[in-house]
Amino acid sequence: MSAAALTQGTGRDARIIALVAAAHYSSHVMQLALPPLFPILHSEFGVGFVELGLVVAVFYTASGLGQALAGVLVDRYGAHRLLIGGLATLCVGIALTGLAASYWILLPLAALAGLGNSVFHPADLSILSHRVSERRLGRAYAVHGLAGQLGFATSPVVVTAVAAYMGWRIALIAFGLAGLAVAAVLYANRDMLAYGRRGEAFAHASPTPRRTRYLGVIGSPVVVMAFGYFALTAFAGTGVQTFAVTALTSGYELALGAATLALTAYLVGSACGTALGGFLAERTGMHHRVAMGGMPVVSALMLLMTGVPALALVILPVMAIAGVANGVTAPSRDVLIRRAAAGVGMGSVFGFVYSGFDLGSCTAPLLFGALLDHRAPHAVFLAIAIAFALAAPTVMQVRRRIAPPAPLPGAAE
Repeated sequence: MSAAALTQGTGRDARIIALVAAAHYSSHVMQLALPPLFPILHSEFGVGFVELGLVVAVFYTASGLGQALAGVLVDRYGAHRLLIGGLATLCVGIALTGLAASYWILLPLAALAGLGNSVFHPADLSILSHRVSERRLGRAYAVHGLAGQLGFATSPVVVTAVAAYMGWRIALIAFGLAGLAVAAVLYANRDMLAYGRRGEAFAHASPTPRRTRYLGVIGSPVVVMAFGYFALTAFAGTGVQTFAVTALTSGYELALGAATLALTAYLVGSACGTALGGFLAERTGMHHRVAMGGMPVVSALMLLMTGVPALALVILPVMAIAGVANGVTAPSRDVLIRRAAAGVGMGSVFGFVYSGFDLGSCTAPLLFGALLDHRAPHAVFLAIAIAFALAAPTVMQVRRRIAPPAPLPGAAE
């Protein structure tokens, strides 16, 4: 390959990665636009935090239910169409929330925004898998993951700052309009994101009914285990991000500032681990070892947390290393799923397995909340350790390739 062609290919890949990362960043910003405003909405609408929590539950339920369907639509109609449409829908839902006259209007708007949010993982990862060069795929997945983490990190700070100066309604409307601007940029560059779908074996004409082929794919052991992997890691991750601070302050006698710093160390470590994992994914063929190797490390460190003395100097490095170990697995994990799903409809597979994230995120608060209500903060880290440990062996199954669905008996060869 000539130097000019190589430079052109690098520039094309960088542009595609940047566009997809911008969409993923925007989706994570929108996901956390509303929760930081709950104290304001609590007074504005005169409702309790349980009712406000229901808004978030409706959002993630709609997102989880829609994600598997979004994967099928990605394979049928094109990932770039779903990505642009989903981002626009999500942003319209957030912007309209800023115009809500009562609490009850928030619920259908949350469902609308959740449906828009459902498209991102199947659409994003399908575009990257098809449009980015194989040698840069690990880096692409790493940037995609980092963009989402940055979205989570910046959203609460920005939305509360805008709300403090201009009001919560203006903040939400501004967030929605900013997201629509990103959707407009994606639309203007849609040719960069589009790819032909005729090469997908899953989309080929076949005597086997489409529904049978789809069920055959998502029912395969590889996909089921991948779904379990995402559900378990999301369950554990929700426990860390949502309940670690409370567990550390109540069970380890740490000051709120020190506990928050420990969570920050975990999140920063996870971001650094994701960046490192991107380079590892491009330089090794043993992706299953990278993806599986981090899980026992995180599990062991979380287990250590159940008996560690309440010393911030000990907890900080433990949490930081745990974050690195968790983050480093993500790019190799996505490469494994991409390779396993090649030829059977990547959008359908990515959509189904990533819906495990929503399942884990929805169920985790019930258990961890119960543990804290029963004054068992150390058990929070024990449950997190168990979930990470159970996720490790699923990777060995995910490393295998999904077999194409067999034709129905009597079907033409």
